[in-house]
Amino acid sequence: MSHILIVEDEAIIRTALRKLLERHRYNISEAGSVREATGKHRLADFDLIISDLRLPGAPGTDLLKLAGDVPVLIMTSYASLRSAVDSMRMGAADYIAKPFDHDEMLATVRRVIGKAEQSRVADAKVGTKDGRTIAGMIGESAVMRDLYGRIHKVAPTDATVLVHGETGTGKELVARAIHEESRRAGKPLISVNCAAIPETLIEAELFGHEKGAFTGAQTAREGLVAAADGGTLFLDEIGELPLEAQARLLRVLQEGEVRPIGAVESRKVNVRLVAATHRNLRQLAAERKFREDLYYRINVVQMTLPPLRERGKDVLVIAEHLLEKFCAKVNRATLRLSPEAVQAVTTYTWPGNVRELENAIQRAAILTEDSEEIDHHTLDIDLDLVPIEEADPERLPRNSLHSDPREDLSLEDYFARFVLEHQETMSETELAKKLGVSRKCLWERRQKLGIPRKKARRAAEA
Repeated sequence: MSHILIVEDEAIIRTALRKLLERHRYNISEAGSVREATGKHRLADFDLIISDLRLPGAPGTDLLKLAGDVPVLIMTSYASLRSAVDSMRMGAADYIAKPFDHDEMLATVRRVIGKAEQSRVADAKVGTKDGRTIAGMIGESAVMRDLYGRIHKVAPTDATVLVHGETGTGKELVARAIHEESRRAGKPLISVNCAAIPETLIEAELFGHEKGAFTGAQTAREGLVAAADGGTLFLDEIGELPLEAQARLLRVLQEGEVRPIGAVESRKVNVRLVAATHRNLRQLAAERKFREDLYYRINVVQMTLPPLRERGKDVLVIAEHLLEKFCAKVNRATLRLSPEAVQAVTTYTWPGNVRELENAIQRAAILTEDSEEIDHHTLDIDLDLVPIEEADPERLPRNSLHSDPREDLSLEDYFARFVLEHQETMSETELAKKLGVSRKCLWERRQKLGIPRKKARRAAEA
């Protein structure tokens, strides 16, 4: 049972959180200030500290220096968003905006405690040496430290590596890291994107050809496999490789030799293969779209590159690094992200991963003029990708709006009350701003709680 300390000076909210978390089998302790928290409790004994940002006496961020390795979840309001962003830079595990509903709080608590546990397990497994970072790769999240550890262990061997990952996650960086930490570092690293070469040319490009082997082959040419002799061959998107080329590649791996198209004799080669794909090769093999024997031959060591949405605070670190790098490239004073832009960066799911993030940062840096900050409008991240259907006007909110807050304050009730009381006088943008959420999040909570958006207000805003 995880032990959580709630540091909140408002007794009603503190009691509501305690009851909510206790119902989900968390062991809860309470404090009304930083001084009370440090005086009554030993912070190292907790698995998580949930603290309000603004507290009497010292701010909640003081707990970041006192908590050691215990993760701290900061609660804040929209007015304190800049301080919340600063607290994450200081080491907060995450922040959550008030008011928030039960599901959001529970999901955040589970995520933060889970990541902290993963970090402890990863540290125990890989140790200080194996968990060290890798040049060119940014991130200190548990999943990345685990990846670093696997790279350090596998790189010195000649084992074939299969890297899984969505587009834009940096699979070539993994291949480069494996090559540079191997005994082959002084030899070439040949990178080939199998999806970028026409199917009719891929065999000639990879394995070479003799003069006159086919129309247009006016001279003999060495293939990329032979060019990688002694070094590493990185085949990106190997799932796009035609079946005929797969058979030739299998021979290279099994026999250590390559025969150019049109040649009679084979040539010995010594290459290490690192393959990457975003597709399910096992399923492709079952569908006979990928050779099963080749799949088992390359599936020696698997590595998975996590998408940005699973990397927590790494997203902000990467964004700021990319921004600094681009500003230096164009000889411009380094810009910074506004609190709203930081919220957008850390909220968006980034389907294009690092590649999409890099494009967004570069675009925003180019368009930002007469300012030292990039705002979320210039960042131009579409946070309304998920369409929200019209809520049923007859549906009542799930929880009663008239429950006695002294018994058990529902944060969902608080949200519902605020929307119902102010939606006639505020636009959706104003409501979202006051509640500290995005417009998309506001729509989703309307749908969840059964509070329809007024048509008159929508028409007025259109």
